[in-house]
Order: sequence, then C-alpha cells, then structure tokens
Amino acid sequence: MTNRTALITGLRDLAAFLEANPDLPVPRSATVHHFPRRVDDAELCAEVDEIAAQLGTPVEVDEVPHGHYGTAIHFGPVEYRAVAILSAARARHLAETSYQGYVSPE
Repeated sequence: MTNRTALITGLRDLAAFLEANPDLPVPRSATVHHFPRRVDDAELCAEVDEIAAQLGTPVEVDEVPHGHYGTAIHFGPVEYRAVAILSAARARHLAETSYQGYVSPE
C-alpha cells in the first residue's frame, strides 16, 4: 500500500468512525500538511508552486517573510496545506532551540 493510499484509507476510516460515534468530541477544524522534502529553497518553492497550480490557489505571500512558502485549499473546516519551510527559517529555528534541555530557568 502506498503512502497516498494509506492516508486516503485512514481519512475515510476516521470519517466513518466519527460518523458512527456521534458522542465523541471533534475539533473545529483539521489540517493535512504536506512538507516538500528538498534541500534547495528554489526546489521547495517550485514544488509548492506546482501544487498551487494544481489546486488553483495562490501562494500565501504574507508568510514568506517568516520563512514559510505555502498554499492551501479548504473543504469546509478541513484544509490541505503545502508548506515549504525555507532554509533561513530552519536555521533560525535550530538556533533558537539549540540549548533546549541544557538551560533551565531558576
């Protein structure tokens, strides 16, 4: 079974389970993320651009200064989102968390 087939089957199984158990609480929304697995920022952005073209959705330019290059489509409260986390944002996150577990506030 491919990853794609497994995900689709799992989503259908979850929907059927929630429908069969109406007393279970559910979140207000859900997001399925796709993170491109490329090394180069240009390749990451190109993959998101290709996904945006397939979805017919724009790239969210307001997130670019924060290092996220993404696009999304909504199906009611369910969202499919493709996000490339650019190298500067990955480096910033690594720097911010590099002392995690070694420094504790008194």
